[in-house]
Amino acid sequence: MGTIAAGRVAVVIRHLDIAHLGSFDGLLRERGYEITTIDASDLHPGSVEMIDADLVVVLGGDMGAYQTDEYGYLVDELDLLAKRLESEKPTLGLCLGAQLIAHALGGRASKGKSVVIGFRDVNLTEAGLDSPLRHFAGVPVMQWHGDSFRLPAGATRLASSADYSNEAFRLGDYALAVQFHPELTGTMYEEWIAQGTAELARHGIEAAELLEQRDRYAEQMERAARAMLGEWLDTL
Repeated sequence: MGTIAAGRVAVVIRHLDIAHLGSFDGLLRERGYEITTIDASDLHPGSVEMIDADLVVVLGGDMGAYQTDEYGYLVDELDLLAKRLESEKPTLGLCLGAQLIAHALGGRASKGKSVVIGFRDVNLTEAGLDSPLRHFAGVPVMQWHGDSFRLPAGATRLASSADYSNEAFRLGDYALAVQFHPELTGTMYEEWIAQGTAELARHGIEAAELLEQRDRYAEQMERAARAMLGEWLDTL
């Protein structure tokens, strides 16, 4: 077991009720973090807890990091993220969270060329194999997105895929961002599939196929995700 972070606070930024901390919740609590969840829509320029927390985890959502006109609160979130990252404070971004981190630092998120849903392989770079993402070598990860981003200045690419060149990156030792969903549990996956029926139909994806992938890969991914998060927390 890694270092216990007694008395430390992890602020979790949520954009969608069903896109929560998942399997990462238990590990953070085991490591001694007190978890405070804030809905992104409740953020404002004075939300200093997002800047000052020992750890910030930015979760996924069904909007794009670039949709600031439709989701005005993203403006404050991006500004708060930029300030936090400029101070090199520990920050973890998952899917939309990764896109927001990139966008906040000038990486410019944008609509992608394809929508990727289901378990997919990611290709780790040499830097990725020398990072906590090494636990995902040969392990399919769960994807549900159709957006992309450029790497922000100073970022190191850790993984790519057949669909997107940027699947994960780090900023020094203080920020880790992944385009996929390592936090997803089997139960969360079922809920996402049930609520995503219309989207799946638009893309010709069968729910049964996704559930079959879950049965084949989810347990392996959860083990890799726990190892990844634990190792990354040990570096903070």
